[in-house]
Amino acid sequence: MNFRIQFSRQTVNAMQKRLQVAYRQGDVQLVRRISALLAHVVGGERIEVLAARWGFSVATFYNWLTELMHKGVSSLVYRGGSGRKSKLTKTQKKELAKWIDGGPQAADFETGCWSSILIQVLIEREFGVRYDRYYVCELLRNLGFSFQKARFESDHLDEVKRQEWIAHEWPKILKAAKRKKALIFFEDEASFPQWGSLSYSWSRKGQQPLVKTSGKRKAYKVFGLIEYFSGRLFYQGIEGKFNSESYKSFLSKVLGQTQKHWYLIHDGAKYHTSKATREFLVEQRERITECCLPSYSPDYNPIEYLWRKVKKEATHNKYFAQFQHVIDSVEKTLACFAQQAQVVLGLFGLYRREVGLAN
Repeated sequence: MNFRIQFSRQTVNAMQKRLQVAYRQGDVQLVRRISALLAHVVGGERIEVLAARWGFSVATFYNWLTELMHKGVSSLVYRGGSGRKSKLTKTQKKELAKWIDGGPQAADFETGCWSSILIQVLIEREFGVRYDRYYVCELLRNLGFSFQKARFESDHLDEVKRQEWIAHEWPKILKAAKRKKALIFFEDEASFPQWGSLSYSWSRKGQQPLVKTSGKRKAYKVFGLIEYFSGRLFYQGIEGKFNSESYKSFLSKVLGQTQKHWYLIHDGAKYHTSKATREFLVEQRERITECCLPSYSPDYNPIEYLWRKVKKEATHNKYFAQFQHVIDSVEKTLACFAQQAQVVLGLFGLYRREVGLAN
């Protein structure tokens, strides 16, 4: 028969603090014990489920619960136990890698971030192997993992359509462009604010780098096109807004500087898909074939990586007292990249890695 015992908020808070101490000390056994108790006491999870998940017997859990009822949080100490297997087998290491790839929440942890201590707990729970937390870091590196910052991914992202683009749409575009001896342009826009942008920099320990800012909410906006075969860069800065008229003006300017047919690849921004822009593209159908990237896929547009390089050179950790200083810095950097075709060609790595698609 399952029953649930309730403890005071004060006791629960004390258990949670003891859990954090156990994490910091790398006490895997105590982490397992307190986590299971909290899951039952606070979350109402069944004892049989917790026993299966954490690898202990139901009788053991009842002993823990009894001690907690009689001695309180002072019972939450680890008393040691029998020895464990010294290391993971090759098969277990492969299984561990799959657990890590799946994320902490899929492994029944509440947090969304893996830490070495949490993985230490996972190894103990799943394989009965007890590793020092510092060796866990070495193990993870040997398995091909590194400690890195996460990034957001839109929940609207359609991976099927993304794969369809890479596997089918892109090869068709490339084949048609080669047949026509046409240009393939990837287009995008970027804003460079007067208040600047921050980035990592070496500095004295305990002295965080400080960057003066005017705080003025004004930005220099730039349209850009990079060409797949040649690495040519075309750009146009504006002080107004990104809209259909400014977009058409930019495209018209570049049309006047080129002779060949275009395959224009851009995203679904409103001024790319507006009625005015569509009418313009219909008028220019002898010169431009429009191709749309899959939704929420900025990583599929190589010019996005150019903007990062431009911001690093032009605006990161810099102070702009006057708006013209922003314009001058951005224009100077863009002019430099316009002379470096090999750098621009290096941005197309995704599209050049595809088998059979190399130029």
